Amino acid sequence: MGAYFPLFVDLTKREILVVGAGQIASRRIKTLCVFSKKITVIAPEASYAVQQLARQGDIRLLARPYIEGEIPPSTYLVLAATDCENVNKAVCEECRIKGILVNVCSDKELCDFYFPGIVKQEDLVIGVTAGGRDHRLARQMTESIRRLAAEEDL
Repeated sequence: MGAYFPLFVDLTKREILVVGAGQIASRRIKTLCVFSKKITVIAPEASYAVQQLARQGDIRLLARPYIEGEIPPSTYLVLAATDCENVNKAVCEECRIKGILVNVCSDKELCDFYFPGIVKQEDLVIGVTAGGRDHRLARQMTESIRRLAAEEDL
């Protein structure tokens, strides 16, 4: 498989759905909140961070399990980030049928896109990925870029 093309998309008016609200989902939801206020999270249990975002009105939290067929066709992208492989696969299948971009945190082969490491300072946005193969390398590079940007006072 070739490298993924970096594409920067305006999410301000796009509906985003996250299924799951554990550790991985929490980090991704927090990052997405910088770019969108149209985020819905479906999960029977949510981390403290996700509950806090819901209380602040940054996201809409539906505290229940995902129901097959419920993803609105107006959804732009979906993150399947549960600890249940069958739920993640069901979310992916529904998105494929409806033509919605999907990222499945537990299986890079099911991803239409990778969720990059992100450095954002004002209008500067930098995304880092290692093609889904080396998360540690991507995280290290993201932190290096973040430190460099802070030193440059961008």
